[in-house]
Amino acid sequence: MRIAIYGAGGFGKEVACLITRINAQQQQWELIGFFDDGKPAGSLVSRYGKVLGGMETLLQVDEPLAVAIAISDNKAVRRLRKAITNPNVTFPNLIDPTLFMVDPVTVVMGEGNIIQNDCMISCDVSLGDFNLINDHVVVGHDNRIGSFNDIMPGAHLSGGVTVGNNNMLGVACVVLQGITIGDGVTLGANSVLMTQPRNNKTYLGVPARRFNF
Repeated sequence: MRIAIYGAGGFGKEVACLITRINAQQQQWELIGFFDDGKPAGSLVSRYGKVLGGMETLLQVDEPLAVAIAISDNKAVRRLRKAITNPNVTFPNLIDPTLFMVDPVTVVMGEGNIIQNDCMISCDVSLGDFNLINDHVVVGHDNRIGSFNDIMPGAHLSGGVTVGNNNMLGVACVVLQGITIGDGVTLGANSVLMTQPRNNKTYLGVPARRFNF
């Protein structure tokens, strides 16, 4: 099936690499190029293709097209998803072949999720839509993860963790077992979250404490 990437920056190139790795296992995708509102049509994106246009071009696509939104800003991803009203566009889950699932039968997910290399997902886990799970992330048993979350490289979520929507969990952070994270929380790099955070707040440190900018 034909696929395009929305976002022609560094993360867009990483998602192109992910598609290449998926195809190396089993040919699934024909990458036709990129959409981006900040770069002119025809701009070359490394060796992976050219910018096809922006939102206006995508809304005019008249045949089936899968699109991966490759922007590591969950608020921007939410806005883009709302703006893409073309019924010909679908949003597949892109999962690196190196993902290890302890029990794939009990892992469920929505659409538009991107899971990068060398991650582990345990049993009885649910994922919503448009989550970015970056490389070397561990998702423990009985996790419930909502939608539009950015989980950065090396993050570890212990068992029984609940994550709402629009959260950013930083590089190499740790969330201890049974913690519930609501919405809009930012957890800093290398932080260890031991208590339930408040919505739309930033937490840093070991143990993680609320930080006011």
